[in-house]
Amino acid sequence: MRLIILFSLIISLSLSSCEKVIDVSLKDSEKQYVIEGVVTDIEGGCVVRLSRTKNFDENNIFEGIGNAVVSVTDDAGNTTVLPETTTGVYRSETLTATTGKKYTLQVSINGQTFSASSAMPVKVEMDSLYVKEESFFGETVKLANVQYNDPAGKGNSYRFIQYVNGIKEKSIFIRDDDYSDGNISTITLFTAPDEDEDEIKSGDRVTVDMQCITPAVFKYWFSLDQGASGDNNSASPANPVTNIEGGALGYFSVHTVESKTVVVP
Repeated sequence: MRLIILFSLIISLSLSSCEKVIDVSLKDSEKQYVIEGVVTDIEGGCVVRLSRTKNFDENNIFEGIGNAVVSVTDDAGNTTVLPETTTGVYRSETLTATTGKKYTLQVSINGQTFSASSAMPVKVEMDSLYVKEESFFGETVKLANVQYNDPAGKGNSYRFIQYVNGIKEKSIFIRDDDYSDGNISTITLFTAPDEDEDEIKSGDRVTVDMQCITPAVFKYWFSLDQGASGDNNSASPANPVTNIEGGALGYFSVHTVESKTVVVP
């Protein structure tokens, strides 16, 4: 009996002696410019936001970079200079993209120049938006579903943005046609409610924007989503894949936009 008590005491002491507070020292990384540029097929849809990366212990508030020169040029040589409307936000109320045309973004900040090009994809219409109940792990939730007819020929990519009662969801919804080329497709916008996002309820107004995006922009959102969810199988986090040249992070997307709204029954 004494041996058992002594043995238990030794184990307890050894386990308690293994407890140690690990202080992880995170080194500050060199700040990089972040460019988020969009040109769409609707008026007022051309916006470029400029900011810088932040260190791990800094807040997540957008701090715009002002006094940059921002322009978009189409493949016919027509250039639109975007005025700065608020600090770090550059906008054109009139520039809209046309299917098949290529657009080049150029940003000059403090002697550095960054550029990116993107061609306007073919617009694929949203056939329908509806909300139905789904069962997950014994719980029933209401989820939005979007149906569309993917055209024949691979290379179509899509992004969906969901708003519930006017509030934008944080989740990233993307789809390509690698396994659905030329078929009628349905995507369920699954969101796991958190402290900032409530479940969809009867009477809610659900709006979904459907964007037809380029494969390069699809890679950006895919890599961002994988990094955020921890599914990238990488030993350390990595920046999303960018289509911007010159050393900046972010993306330049020329895409279509279509919106539908339903009231949840």
